[in-house]
Amino acid sequence: MGSFIIEGGHALSGSIRPQGAKNEALEVISAVLLTEDEVVISNVPEILDVNNLILLLEGMGVKVVRLEKGCYSFKADSIDTEYVSSPDFIGKCASLRGSVMVVGPLLARFGHAFFPKPGGDRIGRRRVDTHIQGFMNLGAAAEYDSVAGAFSLSAPAGLKGSRMLLDEASVTGTANILMAAALAEGETVIYNAACEPYVQQLSRLLVSMGAMIDGIGSNLLRVRGVKSLHGASHKILPDMIEVGSFIGIAAMTRSSVTIKDVSWENLGIIPESFRRLGVRLEQIRDDIFVPAQDSYVIDSFLDGSIMTISDAPWPGLTPDLLSVMLVVATQCRGSVLIHQKM
Repeated sequence: MGSFIIEGGHALSGSIRPQGAKNEALEVISAVLLTEDEVVISNVPEILDVNNLILLLEGMGVKVVRLEKGCYSFKADSIDTEYVSSPDFIGKCASLRGSVMVVGPLLARFGHAFFPKPGGDRIGRRRVDTHIQGFMNLGAAAEYDSVAGAFSLSAPAGLKGSRMLLDEASVTGTANILMAAALAEGETVIYNAACEPYVQQLSRLLVSMGAMIDGIGSNLLRVRGVKSLHGASHKILPDMIEVGSFIGIAAMTRSSVTIKDVSWENLGIIPESFRRLGVRLEQIRDDIFVPAQDSYVIDSFLDGSIMTISDAPWPGLTPDLLSVMLVVATQCRGSVLIHQKM
C-alpha cells in the first residue's frame, strides 16, 4: 500500500508550474467525439481520471496518439456504435466520473446514448437532472433502463434547438448540453448557463471546430447548430485549483515561491481571496510570486466587521479551495468566517 512520508519544518523555494486543468480536459477530450476529423489537444494532465477517459475513448474506436508529454491527437472516425450500447461500456462509464461528458457528443452525432449514474470520487449525490432535462429540451427521449442501470437517450431524427432555463448553473450540465446543441438543428438558447473558464474554453474549442456560439463568458449562451464540425487544435488552461493550492502551501510554510504560467486572467477572485487573509501576491507577467512572510493579518470589512469568505458560482470563489483557505487562516492573526454554500 502506498504512503506519503512528510517531514515538516522546512521552507520551500523555487518555482513550480501547474498542470493542465482536469475539469477542462474531461470536457474538451469528450468533444473530439463530435467530429471524424483529427483534434489535437495540448497541456493534457496525465492523471488517472483523464487517462481513464482516454482509454474509454480508445475502447469506443477513437484513434489516440500521444505526440509528446501532455499532447494528444484524437480521431473519432470509426466509432463502434454497438460497443457504446454494450453492458461493458456502460459499466466502465458508471465507474468514471468524467464519462458523463461523452453523452452529449454521442447523442448529437449518432442519435443515441446511455447515461449511467456517474461514478468517480465519493463526495455525495451527483445530480444528473440538469443534463437529462437539457437533452429532453433538445428533443431527445429519455427512459430509465433498469437492466443496464442507466438512462437511455435517443433522438433518431436528430436534436432540435430550443430555449431552456437550467435549474442550476451546472458546469458539466452546461458543457454537455452545449456540445449536443452544437449539432442540433436550429438555435438553442441556454439561460443560467455556467460560465467558468473551463466552459469558456470548451466553447472556444467548439467555435474553432466550426460551431456557432454567442455569449461565451456569460450565463446566456446562444448556439446555432451546424451539420458537422471539423478538426482543430486546443491548449488546456492551467488548473486554478492547483494554483490556489500552491499559494496556500507557500503561505502555510512561510516560503518564497513562484508559480509559473498561471493564466492570471482566468483566476477570478482567487488571488484577492488570499490577499484578504493577509497573504501578499505579486503578478510578474503571467506568474504569481508569493514572498516569504513572518506573519499574516486577516483584513476586515470597511465597517470593521469580520471578514467573510464563501464559495459561489463563477466568477465567485470555487468551493474546491475553501479547505485550503481554512488551513491558511489557522496561521493568521484575526478572525474570518468561512461559509461553504455549494
